[in-house]
Amino acid sequence: MLGALISFAGSWNPSYWGDEAASVMSAERSLPSLFQMLGHVDAVHGTYYLFLHFWIEAFGTSELATRLPSALAVGLATMATAVLARRLFTARVAVVAALVFAVLPRVTFMGAEARSTAMATACAVWLTVLLVQTLRMSASPSTSIRMRRGLWAAYAALGALGIYVFLYLVLLIPIHALAVWLWAPNEHRRALWRSWLKATGSGILLAAPVVVFGLAQHEQISFIGTRPQPTLLTALVSQWFDSAPVALAAWALITVAVAVVIFSRHPLRGFERPVRPALVVMLAWIVVPTAALLIGTFLVAPMYIQRYLSFCTPAVAIVIAVGIVCLGQRWLQAGALLLLVALVAPDYLSQRTSFAKDGGSDWRQTAAVVAANAHPGDAVIFDDSTRPSRLPRLALRLYPAAFTGLQDVTLATSFQQTAGLWDVTVPLASVTEKVASTRTAWILENVGSTEAVAATDVHELENLGFVPALTETVNRTTIIEMTR
Repeated sequence: MLGALISFAGSWNPSYWGDEAASVMSAERSLPSLFQMLGHVDAVHGTYYLFLHFWIEAFGTSELATRLPSALAVGLATMATAVLARRLFTARVAVVAALVFAVLPRVTFMGAEARSTAMATACAVWLTVLLVQTLRMSASPSTSIRMRRGLWAAYAALGALGIYVFLYLVLLIPIHALAVWLWAPNEHRRALWRSWLKATGSGILLAAPVVVFGLAQHEQISFIGTRPQPTLLTALVSQWFDSAPVALAAWALITVAVAVVIFSRHPLRGFERPVRPALVVMLAWIVVPTAALLIGTFLVAPMYIQRYLSFCTPAVAIVIAVGIVCLGQRWLQAGALLLLVALVAPDYLSQRTSFAKDGGSDWRQTAAVVAANAHPGDAVIFDDSTRPSRLPRLALRLYPAAFTGLQDVTLATSFQQTAGLWDVTVPLASVTEKVASTRTAWILENVGSTEAVAATDVHELENLGFVPALTETVNRTTIIEMTR
């Protein structure tokens, strides 16, 4: 409950941004339109879009409603992090790990986001909990063959579901392979290894459709290549911690955990069982997926985005918690935890400001300005010169009530009638007859965009007898009222 509430609090404050627009608009489609779209683009998000389709039918499309499932998923992931840490380490590590997980900047970000990342993280950590339980029960002579098969079948099913929710969860496979090798008792290792391989293979076969479609649609992430190349600093700081102070504290505690657990030659006080194999797997969970995406980006094709590694946050939280518990004295442990909470507080608060998403998305505020000033029958023209995820016309799609009665003069085909994510539009110059009887037109432009600099639409309307009457910049969107 605490994990869910921390992510949920204030999640409704920021305006939607481009990725959330893709989620909401896809979920608003009819089912035939949605499946048609998934056959061409975003098949890897199809499971989440299908879930959100039915969710918004019940609860609507407000930011609060669509982001709530992610907050609930963070709550489930927080619980699973505690369960996993308790089974691998101690009750104290479990409590600290759950608290650390709940406040990590990457976690509080994905918990306030209408995307599938939080659900994928919950799947990843519960799948790991299930692996631990399955290994222990399968190695026990008191467990029936039917129960063992049932556990491995559940593991295969949950693994497949995780891949349907987020394709990159396949990067957990080498982590779980290492876990089976290190955690399985020696006398049962060969049998458990075979069982795990069969379950993993079955899970991959169940998830084959999304894997095939995802690979066929790999061009949809080609936009990553237009972004600055990731660096080691990106992975160390921005990937999970947002800011340098939080990253320094977190990596210091991770270093403590490694130094004490990995290199200590004496039994660790306060730990109930040998914890070195468990910590090695958690460290692999942190390092291997990150290294795979970074190496793949440099050697194969661009594939790294910081939020793609969100599913590693449970391992990050557990290793930090081990580092805190290794400090020994309770006042030191409490002090380290409080320091971490104090350091993440500014990041948490900044994530819940009005323009927190995507460097300043302001579509809700822009829609409010239009609603307060425009009148039925007015024309509205949108800047189409920016990348699709920042198009001002997404304000119309996400906050349609503010544009009721306005003429969308450059719309050619609504997104719901296309196989792509977005509307199809035409230049204003080709549809000037649509504003022939209009006395007022509203232009929405991105600050600094090609259209804004060239003022093409403004000049086109001026040639038709319009003059600027009002110009207002919200945050990164400029609203221009043109009247005859």
